[in-house]
Amino acid sequence: MRLSRLSAQTIMPFYQPEPPYSHGQAARTGILLINLGTPEAPTAKALRPYLKEFLSDRRVVEIPRLIWWLILNGIILNTRPKKSAVKYASIWRPEGSPLKHFTARQADLLATEISRRSTQPIVVHYAMRYGQPSVDSQIQAMKAQGVDRILLLPLYPQYAASSTGSALDAAWLSLLHQRNPPEIRALKHFHADPGYINALKQNVQTYWAEHGQPDVLLMSFHGIPRRSLDLGDPYHCECQRTGRLLAEALSLKPEQYRISFQSRFGRAEWLKPYTTATLEELGHQMTRRVDVICPGFIADCLETLEEIALEGKTDFLKAGGGEYHYIAALNDRPFWINALADLALAQMGGWVQPTYDADAAKTALEQQCLRAQTMGAKNLSK
Repeated sequence: MRLSRLSAQTIMPFYQPEPPYSHGQAARTGILLINLGTPEAPTAKALRPYLKEFLSDRRVVEIPRLIWWLILNGIILNTRPKKSAVKYASIWRPEGSPLKHFTARQADLLATEISRRSTQPIVVHYAMRYGQPSVDSQIQAMKAQGVDRILLLPLYPQYAASSTGSALDAAWLSLLHQRNPPEIRALKHFHADPGYINALKQNVQTYWAEHGQPDVLLMSFHGIPRRSLDLGDPYHCECQRTGRLLAEALSLKPEQYRISFQSRFGRAEWLKPYTTATLEELGHQMTRRVDVICPGFIADCLETLEEIALEGKTDFLKAGGGEYHYIAALNDRPFWINALADLALAQMGGWVQPTYDADAAKTALEQQCLRAQTMGAKNLSK
């Protein structure tokens, strides 16, 4: 057969190469934060591959593949990158993408906070579902550091198949091609977690202490197609619960807050009420001041800094509204990092020992090496 003539080197192996193993190597626990993703630069050239990866995900767009392939490659990827690049340029920072900057900060600060609480070595990385660093590359990097237990922590408080579901898909696909996959736990959602709600509360109160309180607090969540709700996606209910809990924590009356959904794409019906329509309505009512917060976004990004902070303000003011304020995402606020550490440690029960003894662990490894050596092992940790 023709296939039999191919050399082994020309056939792509199903399993990825495993990192070198040595007896007595300390097993580590890791945390992988996963966020949506970002282009590498605010240019049409950088936007095209990013949008192609994002919009090719079956979790994101559930249109029949052939029809969607024609729309995506024939229309969207030839027009949208240039338009999106202009929007990204308006929020780009000297350090690069705000989303990537704050996600990296969260990973660094989380590692510091957890090391303060436990002497057990914990490795913290971050990954992007679309773009770089990829989920697969970070799982591989963690394995190379001796990590054999990983907590996957998607930074989406409310579960949606198109966000958390897709992030976990990327991790499962990576594990599928590993001969020796690490032990895995995954956080599905934290929309009602007391620490998360309290962090949102502190974020709002900190802002109001400096700028005063509005007539209406609008909580704007990312939208998804209405069809997703009908098919069983719990996202809408979880957003409503987050909004209600935050309003209760702030002691707001029903007329003092609204919940809406942003980022509608295409002509299909999405979750309502739409944020744009709500801001226009509040403007027409001559509302003196509106503050907008996006509880579903843990780090500021295009959808918060451009769509809400800039476009939302224009919509509200054009409709006759008064004062407009955007309250930034949790980003690297200390109270959020503390809540994030609480979330992670609660999920790692049994993995992270509160009374970890580094000296005892070192002695146990030395004994393991000695036993392996007596059995003839040569790949010993030094």
